[in-house]
Amino acid sequence: MKSSKNAMTRFAARQGLLLVLVCVLALEATSIVQYIFSYKILSQESNGRAQGQLEATALHITGVMDQVETAVKNNVWSVQQQISNVDSLEAISRRLVQLNPVICGSTVALVNKNVAPYCWDEGGEIKAGTLATEEYDYKHQEWFEKPLECGKGYWSEPYFDEGGGDMLMTTYSVPVADKKGKAIAVLTADVSLDWLTELVGSVKVYPSAFNMVVSREGQIMVCPIETLVMRKTVQELALATDDSSSVANINKNLSSGEFGSSTIRYKGEVFYMFFGPVSRTSWSLSLFVPEEEIYGEIHKLGQLVLMLQILSVILIILIIRSTVKNSRKLRIVSENKNRIEGELKVARGIQMSMVPKIFPPYPERSDVDMFATIVPAKEVGGDLYDFYIRDNRLFFCIGDVSGKGVPASLVMAVTRSMFRTVSGHENSPQRILTTINDSMSDMNESNMFVTMFCGVLDLSTGHLRYCNAGHNAPVVVKPDGAKAFLDVLPNLPLGVMPGMAFTEQEIDMEIGGGLFLYTDGINEAENINHECFGDSRLMDAIQAGLSAHDQVEAVTGKVRDFVADAPQSDDITVLYIRFMNENATKKTERHLILHNDIQQIPQLAEFVEAVAEMAHLDVGMTMSLNLALEEAVSNVIMYAYPQGSDGLVDIEAVITDDRLKFIISDSGQPFDPTAAPEADITLDVEDRPIGGLGIFLVRNIMDEVHYERADGKNLFTMIKKLA
Repeated sequence: MKSSKNAMTRFAARQGLLLVLVCVLALEATSIVQYIFSYKILSQESNGRAQGQLEATALHITGVMDQVETAVKNNVWSVQQQISNVDSLEAISRRLVQLNPVICGSTVALVNKNVAPYCWDEGGEIKAGTLATEEYDYKHQEWFEKPLECGKGYWSEPYFDEGGGDMLMTTYSVPVADKKGKAIAVLTADVSLDWLTELVGSVKVYPSAFNMVVSREGQIMVCPIETLVMRKTVQELALATDDSSSVANINKNLSSGEFGSSTIRYKGEVFYMFFGPVSRTSWSLSLFVPEEEIYGEIHKLGQLVLMLQILSVILIILIIRSTVKNSRKLRIVSENKNRIEGELKVARGIQMSMVPKIFPPYPERSDVDMFATIVPAKEVGGDLYDFYIRDNRLFFCIGDVSGKGVPASLVMAVTRSMFRTVSGHENSPQRILTTINDSMSDMNESNMFVTMFCGVLDLSTGHLRYCNAGHNAPVVVKPDGAKAFLDVLPNLPLGVMPGMAFTEQEIDMEIGGGLFLYTDGINEAENINHECFGDSRLMDAIQAGLSAHDQVEAVTGKVRDFVADAPQSDDITVLYIRFMNENATKKTERHLILHNDIQQIPQLAEFVEAVAEMAHLDVGMTMSLNLALEEAVSNVIMYAYPQGSDGLVDIEAVITDDRLKFIISDSGQPFDPTAAPEADITLDVEDRPIGGLGIFLVRNIMDEVHYERADGKNLFTMIKKLA
């Protein structure tokens, strides 16, 4: 078996090496093809850019020369007309310079006479002089001889005119003939090469490229290297190149009269030379671009591709090497995944076993109908509900833990256990939530909180006491079909901070009416269009007269139809309670909870007045009851709790047809006010012992007074019989 595994390993290794070889060859072939095509594209693109720029520059130069030639030819007739009046020739030159900004100087040089008036532009001012001097023999100058020889306009080689404009220029000159066709003068226009230098210098096809303009004789007219301008010919420059063939190539290319390109090597660096002619002047434009300027990026790209190929090969080797290891790890991960899934199923079973799931929960009772369901968004969730009956009261709650998954499920389990523990000896929803909140806040290191609605329903009367901690308001369903959200005070969720004051509320439920409790997984359920189910759809889904089971199924079915194929985004929990006791005793309850602070006593008077109004008592009886309650409650505030500590005093009023009962409870130290001896009111004030008058007053106002200690609480009951 072991040898078989080794053979399989060797086979996998050979296969891996073959795969690496194939990948290397494929990568190399791909890069070569890409490099060739990229090189070709760059070469075509650079030729196009350079040739386009050279053609544009040549057209610009030609346009300037056309302007000069036209201006000169248009003044030939003036020379013919004024040739006999030598003094008027200067005006022709002056007008030619004045009307044409490109022309910096002009002369009318006579053939048979030594007359050559010259005008030039000097800083915007037209000045006049003569070229007919002993130092300057104009009749032997190129600009004078060449047009007479060829009989047409002629552009001279660039020169520095020391006798005229004192600048680097070129001259366009045309012969002027008389009526018989005999040459009588030469009309010229001097053009400064400064504009040409600026024009050529502005051409920047590539950052490191440079341009040159070469005359027909090879004289360098324009060049960024000032030491070469009018001091070197292009042939002399070519001699400095690294190979002799460059000289022949340069001369051949520049004299071809066509646009093209060539390569030269100068001081160890290869340059691409792009060239083209300037029509009518026999000048040549040339653009020199370092090879690295054109192909530098592709060379860098080639190096980068090579590095990436090497890294890719190394990566492939590492991947193949780790594949065998990863396959073994994958098998282990798969086994662990299956184990975790199994454990999560067990955890879900345990979590579901913590909430009541047998319905109907109390088949022997006819006074209540209940059904609930919980659907986690994941294997385990953070929603909870719970209920049980104690002392003919239904204690119930519904809650939603912030977050999802295992952490939320753990908080859910703790919260449910705390509800069972605290409500086992507390009848007030307010005190149940207060105790749970203080306990959760002390150990809430994960900063998770719980929204909860807690209620206590007296099944003998239908009186519901409830307290809300940031949860959704339940829906009250009346027997006649009316539906409305229960009036709840939001309060803060449980676990946010200790010492929070929760407010308790109460209502009387109607026989046949129901209370629909839910988590936000219902109203915030989303469909594929991210629309929420919402409160209005929830109200439409709830129907009066349905059993608890049918009510829950109706609402959850509507939610499922609305969500359709969209994934469940949150836990869904629903609890529906119907009060069905047709023999319910008519009884009204009211509660008031005070802190052991004497400053809260004024609230007691308002409470007594509200209770007396409900019991239809007169003003005198109301004042007597208020006096008795104030004595009893003040006694608890003053003596039940240690000085400086905070405690609660719970006052419950129960109104029936024949009696009014007040139950005052506290969790302070044991104290029986009825054990105090009867006060002897026949004695004088000086002889009467301190104390005893308060309980004496209470006993005289109330019909029954008794005390008991139960579940760690003092319970002081006062009963007033009603006529």
